[in-house]
Amino acid sequence: MAGGQDKGSAQADDIAMRGGGYYSLATIGAKHVIDAATALVLAEIERMALPRGRAFTLADFGCADGGTSIDMVRAALGALRARDAALPLAVVYCDQPRNDFNALFQIVNGETTIESYRDAFEGLHVSASATSFYRPVLPPGSLDLGFSATAMHWLSAKPCEIAGHVQAVGAEGAELAAFAEQGRRDWETILCHRARELAPGGALVFANFCRDEAGRYLGNTTGVHMFDRFNEIWRAFLAEGRIGEAEYRAMTLPQYYKTVEEFAAPFEDPGSPVHEAGLRLQAIETRVTPCPFAADFKRHGDAALFARAYIPTLRSWTESTFFGALAAERGPEARQAIIDAYYDRYEAEVRAAPEGHGMDYVHAFMTARKVA
Repeated sequence: MAGGQDKGSAQADDIAMRGGGYYSLATIGAKHVIDAATALVLAEIERMALPRGRAFTLADFGCADGGTSIDMVRAALGALRARDAALPLAVVYCDQPRNDFNALFQIVNGETTIESYRDAFEGLHVSASATSFYRPVLPPGSLDLGFSATAMHWLSAKPCEIAGHVQAVGAEGAELAAFAEQGRRDWETILCHRARELAPGGALVFANFCRDEAGRYLGNTTGVHMFDRFNEIWRAFLAEGRIGEAEYRAMTLPQYYKTVEEFAAPFEDPGSPVHEAGLRLQAIETRVTPCPFAADFKRHGDAALFARAYIPTLRSWTESTFFGALAAERGPEARQAIIDAYYDRYEAEVRAAPEGHGMDYVHAFMTARKVA
């Protein structure tokens, strides 16, 4: 996903996935999550009444380059065509203005090695909106099915820097409370916008990063703690004088992983604007999706190959934050040299001691509907 940032802070404006189709090529695990969520999408299509006199609109919020969701979209369009051969179909890809929309349209139009669906359906209209999901994206009542995966953990703004870590999973006290409150407000904002956009009877399907019932989250299921490694390598760079104290503090990622209870709260509170807007949570469950690179390593046993394959998926969603934290007066080449050295060090660690490394995905899969 290419974060859903709004203009809440200078740091938020720095969030973007690496472009040129890099994201889909490096994040096969994210595609596995969307493939697993496809059954929820198809179930919603099967049960809902189809619109008359207008197109059925499917939107992918936080789409990145569109490659990870392309098979889900293909399956959804196929299910709609099976129900109505003449129904106009609209697919809207939504992400922030800095997203790589060139790569998105190359993928959708079949100009890459990723197989597209574009020519398989008549009456199909594909468009994109360079708009954060923290803002209104579609006209009221025009959305039939909204989808988002591995995106809405990105906050609209960073509420504070974390003194001794780079992610809220390492925060405590007032810092953790600030991230939790930012996450609560942001989730409510997202849901209220989607509620206005949904047609009555429309649905939302989410696969959001979470902290599950066992306390697990991305990169913290077994073995090496991924976020601790991010932090400890930057602290080593600080101790070595390669970065300054202010740069280290600015490395904080504007993310928050909610629990099932935190996700469900605005739907269940009758006084919540989400509940008042007509959104009702239908189902929620947590699932762990194994790291595909660690799984491949168990098969081939080549530590160097594992390290070369694994680090790009970490880099795809952290590099822009870390690059933006480095002092601008260093100049772009010097900043990039530090970034390259950082990921090179992480790769060397994995290559030297690969056991326990991996980025298992931990998601809350949920479905919500707008009552008629």
